[in-house]
Amino acid sequence: MKGLIFLLVLQLQPLFTYSQAGQNMNAAVGNLTLTDGSGAFATGKYPNLFKDNGHRERLIKKKINAAFRQLFHGDTATQAVYFDAGENADGPLAYVSDVPHHDIRTEGMSYGMMIAVQLNKKKEFDAIWNYAMTYMYIGSPKHPSEGYFSWSLKRNGTPNEETPAPDGEEYFVMSLYFASGRWGNGTGIYNYRQWADKILTTMRRHPLKSGPTKFGTRNIASMVNEDAKMIRFVPGVERGGFTDPSYHLPAFYELWARWGPLADRAFWAAAADTSRAFFMKATNTKTGLAPDYANFDGSPFTGGRNKRSSNFSFDSWRTAGNWSVDWAWWQKDGNEQVLSDRIQAFFSSKGMDTYGDQFTLSGDQLEERHANGLVATNAVASLAATQPCKHDFVEALWNAPIPHVLVERYYDGLLYTMALLHCSGNFRIWAPQN
Repeated sequence: MKGLIFLLVLQLQPLFTYSQAGQNMNAAVGNLTLTDGSGAFATGKYPNLFKDNGHRERLIKKKINAAFRQLFHGDTATQAVYFDAGENADGPLAYVSDVPHHDIRTEGMSYGMMIAVQLNKKKEFDAIWNYAMTYMYIGSPKHPSEGYFSWSLKRNGTPNEETPAPDGEEYFVMSLYFASGRWGNGTGIYNYRQWADKILTTMRRHPLKSGPTKFGTRNIASMVNEDAKMIRFVPGVERGGFTDPSYHLPAFYELWARWGPLADRAFWAAAADTSRAFFMKATNTKTGLAPDYANFDGSPFTGGRNKRSSNFSFDSWRTAGNWSVDWAWWQKDGNEQVLSDRIQAFFSSKGMDTYGDQFTLSGDQLEERHANGLVATNAVASLAATQPCKHDFVEALWNAPIPHVLVERYYDGLLYTMALLHCSGNFRIWAPQN
């Protein structure tokens, strides 16, 4: 499909109103009272930051279309991260690959599904989901990771590990709920809401299980710390005693508190509040930078396999976007605006066109690459920012090329595409059916 020109039809209205969703939620949760805030969930209005900067709607849609076309249907040798992989009894198969590392990750698969549902691309969504269920999902009751997805596969579909990473499961759940809302529920693996409920239940209630995998014995538990009321870095016992700030998605948790299995709604409501408070604890008070990994009290986590764990590095790019989307959708914690202003002031001081991509939390630059993935997430921070420089960060994203060099093609490319959707008001809440 290289060179093929086509238009995406963007359907912009959810299938039922936000006020109806809130009323249904309050009745279902019973004694738990949830407030809807004053953001997009309550109003149905999503900021279009590109339009605010003077860009025309036609050109905004053209830019989004171009990013999708290149990453999903561009040249497979130099552009695409989405690859067709045949078909099975459930239909076509496709995967999203971390091309530089020659693997397939739940992170990228779930991001690909989220992009597809937001752009009304059911064919691509279903093909990715079919591949995830065929090659990544672990269904055996004897396996310690039962109910989870192997976080990394080789490009031939065999696992690099048989344990999960929570950021993949989180985006799988949210994209499945949105698919239910946008397209309705099918049967089997395409009963989107049923599978979202099932995965979300597993995330919280997976019992501690020890057993063999192809890579040795693993001890796997739930993805959450019940006492801290927050997501863990991994559910493996040996490496589950800390968290990853970029895994904290209070905007999603608020929806799970309304739509998820009844028994767990109160937990996700509490987790949303916990994550908002955690962002203030985990970020530097001057720079707004968060570490890759953190202890549950917000202090940087050091040690383990990631030598950058206590610094602002690749995972950390996503954190500002997470709190800013939460502000745009819910507007419940004004500290999220403080944080966006703080981190944008820091990057502005480093030079809008020259800041690097890794820093100590106090602001010492560790790497010089001016990464388009970080340009993208810094633009998303403008959803919560209040200072005039927020427009400069949006414009930097507008002027950035679609990531295509090998080091940026996958991670930066997906963050860039989702940022286009967020900053154009096209990353929306789709309330699930039934």
